[in-house]
This record gives sequence, C-alpha cells and structure tokens, in this order.
Amino acid sequence: MAARSVWAVRRLVQRLLASSAASECRGWPHPFSTATQRTAGEDCSSEDPPDELGPSLAERALKLKAVKLEKEVQDLTMRYQRAVADGENIRRRTQRCVEDAKIFGIQSFCKDLVEVADILEKTTEYISEETEPGDQKLTLEKIFRGLSLLEAKLKSVFAKHGLEKMTPIGDKYDPHEHELICHVPAAVGVQPGTVALVRQDGYKLHGRTIRLARVEVAVESQRRL
Repeated sequence: MAARSVWAVRRLVQRLLASSAASECRGWPHPFSTATQRTAGEDCSSEDPPDELGPSLAERALKLKAVKLEKEVQDLTMRYQRAVADGENIRRRTQRCVEDAKIFGIQSFCKDLVEVADILEKTTEYISEETEPGDQKLTLEKIFRGLSLLEAKLKSVFAKHGLEKMTPIGDKYDPHEHELICHVPAAVGVQPGTVALVRQDGYKLHGRTIRLARVEVAVESQRRL
C-alpha cells in the first residue's frame, strides 16, 4: 500500500511537471510561478490609479463646463446690453420724430397761407396807391376783386390740405357735426328736424369734424320753442 501511494504521488508530480512545461512552451505563465504572482499583484495595484484619478478628471470636466457657461453668460449679457441700447436709441429717434411732426407738421399749410397773406397785402397796397380820393366805386371794385382772389386762393389751400367746409342746409340734424342754436318753424317744403339755417360754417379735416356748424333746426309749428 505504501509503495502504491508513493507511486501515485510520483505519478501526480510528473503530470504537474509535464503540464507546467507545456504551459511555458505555449507562453502561459505557471499558476504558481513568481511571474504569475507578480502579474497578479500588478493587476491588483493597477486598479488603484483610476480611483485616485477619477475625482480629478471629474473636477476638470466641471471646470471646463463652468468656463463654457461663463462665456455664454457674458455673451448673453453683451447681447442684452446691445438690445437695450438699440431700444433706447429707437425710442429717442421716435420721440424726436414725433416732436418734429408736432412742430413742422403744418409747415406745408403755413407755406400756402403765406401766399394768401401776400395776396391780401398786395391788394391793400394796390387799393391805397391807385385809388383817387372820392372815387368810392372804383375803391369798392378793387376791394371786391382782391377779396374774390383771396377767397379763391383760400379755397384752393383748404382743398389741398383736406380742409372741407360743411354745407348742412337741408341735412338732418347731427349733434356730432352741428351745434344747435335754436329751433325755427319749418317752412313749406322743409322737413322738421333738418337744418334750416347756418349761422356759422363748420369744417372737416380729412373727414373729421374740427369745428361744428352753428345751425338753426326746423320744427313743426305746434312744437315751436
């Protein structure tokens, strides 16, 4: 029994040695060799650096992200400031345009009125220079011609600028266009509630009433006030 056991142990050792030799020929390290142990130790120790380098890489990534976000904030801040400055410039220019429109909006109208003033002035000078003393007929004729020319020019200026005189006689009374002065008995052929007489002309500017016409309105005789 002892001899058989020794023989079995010897057989097992030979198999292990043969297996070790075959592994070395194939380039595989022996499982019990120092090289294998060293490699295993290096493998275990190589896992430590990632644990040590991990936080530093994450911190570096966060710093890069923070720098990027800071640049974006600066860019957005500059854009906002530019937009605010542009808006302020537009507001100032608009305000200046509105002020200029208020001041010079009637410039064209005033220029045409100056021509009317010139006609009136020349008519006055002509009458004072050419009229002989005591010749009232000639004076009245010159005044009439001057006033007729002046009226025609005024009508032309008014039409050019959209200023229209209202002629409401016979129209139905409208409180938005007419100022009632009094009621008068309706004459033959005049409808009650219509304008019978205009005491003062009204005017519209581009369709908007700027001065009410002062009128008398016809009513039936029994409703006379």
